[in-house]
Amino acid sequence: MVSDKHGLKDQVVGKFKEVKGKLTNDKREQTEGKIQKTFGKAKDKAQDVKDELRDKE
Repeated sequence: MVSDKHGLKDQVVGKFKEVKGKLTNDKREQTEGKIQKTFGKAKDKAQDVKDELRDKE
């Protein structure tokens, strides 16, 4: 399903930044990663809602 991939890139890149931040003890990088990962999850949820609304029409 296409909707599963909408926020995947942001989630993967965010997780990478988060781990990199932990390894390098860079709090800013870690925080940016968490934010980007959360943004990706939100994109997925928004797409799920859109899909549900479209299916009900």
